[in-house]
Amino acid sequence: MKRVIVFTGPSLHPREARRILEAEYHPPVRRGDILKIIRRPVDIIVIIDGVFHHEPAVAHKEIIKALKMGVKVVGGASMGALRASELDSLGMIGIGYIYEKYKDGSIESDDDVAVAFDPKTLQPLSDSLVSIHYNFKRAYMHGIISKDELEHLIRAAKSIFYPKRTYDRIYRECNINPDILQRLKKFIEDEGVDIKREDAIRVLEYVRDELLR
Repeated sequence: MKRVIVFTGPSLHPREARRILEAEYHPPVRRGDILKIIRRPVDIIVIIDGVFHHEPAVAHKEIIKALKMGVKVVGGASMGALRASELDSLGMIGIGYIYEKYKDGSIESDDDVAVAFDPKTLQPLSDSLVSIHYNFKRAYMHGIISKDELEHLIRAAKSIFYPKRTYDRIYRECNINPDILQRLKKFIEDEGVDIKREDAIRVLEYVRDELLR
């Protein structure tokens, strides 16, 4: 049986992830974690979540070392999407919407996917800019907000430090007609998508269906 290691947390909780893929689950990856993992034989490493600002992020060289050893490394949703966009030419596999956005340059910063989370429960405490942008753009496409309002909302979201970035905080700090804002809130509540979670699910389904068949 193949040994599969998955680093996940706020994007998709391990208890949900296990329903999709049987694997060894670890909290968001930190620098040095990959080097520890590859001390023992491992077939597949999946990077979904990783630490960003408060601790050193997973280094490119440790992923490259795993790839050179023949380990399949798959990434998406968050830190995994960022590293996959940087290392896919060396063999790392990227999956999902966010990975594609990093690849085409639509998003560039780790701030786009960073969220605060409870280290014990792994529950997210803020909303990711990439999901916020995705949902506000969908609201614009549905005619709920104008192009100017979309741009204003995105500026407001970007101005908030990522651990404090939430929809409610954005609503409080933006300057939009109250009736339009109420329609936007309802749209997000009813039809909002957590794109990081969706991508995390895609990553695990890819591993299950394509690499473990």
